[in-house]
Amino acid sequence: MEPGSAPRTLCVLGSTGSIGTSTLDLVARNPERFQVDVLTANANVELLASQARQFNARMAVVADPDRYDELKTALSGTNIAVAAGPDALNEAADRDTDYVMAAIVGAAGLEPTLTAARRGACVALANKECLVSAGTVFLEAVDEADATLLPVDSEHNAIFQVLETHNRDAIDKIILTASGGPFRTWEKARMEAATPAEAVAHPNWSMGAKISVDSATMMNKGLEVIEAYYLFGVETDQLDVLVHPQSVIHSMVAYTDGSVLAQLGSPDMRTPIAHTMAWPARMPAPAARLDLAEIAQLTFEAPDLERFPALRLALAALQTGGAAPTLLNAANEVGVAAFLGGEIGFLDIAAIVEDTMSRGVAQGLSGAPASLDDVLQLDVAGRAIAAELVTARRS
Repeated sequence: MEPGSAPRTLCVLGSTGSIGTSTLDLVARNPERFQVDVLTANANVELLASQARQFNARMAVVADPDRYDELKTALSGTNIAVAAGPDALNEAADRDTDYVMAAIVGAAGLEPTLTAARRGACVALANKECLVSAGTVFLEAVDEADATLLPVDSEHNAIFQVLETHNRDAIDKIILTASGGPFRTWEKARMEAATPAEAVAHPNWSMGAKISVDSATMMNKGLEVIEAYYLFGVETDQLDVLVHPQSVIHSMVAYTDGSVLAQLGSPDMRTPIAHTMAWPARMPAPAARLDLAEIAQLTFEAPDLERFPALRLALAALQTGGAAPTLLNAANEVGVAAFLGGEIGFLDIAAIVEDTMSRGVAQGLSGAPASLDDVLQLDVAGRAIAAELVTARRS
């Protein structure tokens, strides 16, 4: 963004979550650069209304239609338009804004993010499930509309920064780093009794509950491998995972001449968010500056697929293709919600995912989705199977 140019207009899908609030923190620090057009939230009306007032948004949308009156009341006396429900989310994404932060967690973010892509928007993608559940469908929409897709996940943003597009043929490996989560050194017997509070206590990153649990199971890294496959157009055997507990190196690209390029930074999501907000330029962000002398050591280890079977399942789903990634994601969302609700144990999450994928194949759910409707039908089917498995484990 050139100095003196008009502010970029923003749509923040999921403004009350971790990514959304970090995005708005950067807006507050750079008010001359951005104009908030529309903010959306799932159900947190109080925070949504506060954000809409603070940033003088033109519109606020709550996904839960039962919260419409509450939001309307909270924004009374302002000129901020109010809407509610899934259709309103899609309409928000379809507004003519320069930049869309797609930060709705889970498959719920697929339709509005796809809507933004179909209008040719600049989409900052923090919702990995769009590509995990609907990779081909989503990328076809991006290509057809000539949309711009910028990765927000720290790993994919790091790859985006160091991947030399003119040397794409010289890529040897893309290496995604993983912190290992809060249970990196735990034995399986100890993980069996892990509580939701322990699972969401990430040692390095401040994230929402669902993503934090995914980090604890290492499913998050598996989903990121699938996402990287679609984002960067490499073969599945060119994708590796390396556990790096300090979360300083966010990912690496290895080239055929032996060079390995890495992006480093403190573990603060405002760095990759700022990179996408200012792209193709850069802008100031408040993340702590690295002091490598103080850190002193950066360590690495291979992931343990026996203790963290969720990562193994995600890698297998990528290799299998077809319906497998969509079923994987659907079952994982159900399993994580059940764990957070105290219905199942921590190790049950991966077991439910594995059983869901097996049952899905047995029921003939194997073909790759060719449309949004196909994706949604597979998602519903996967959730139904996973919900049955959760019920069976409760009884």
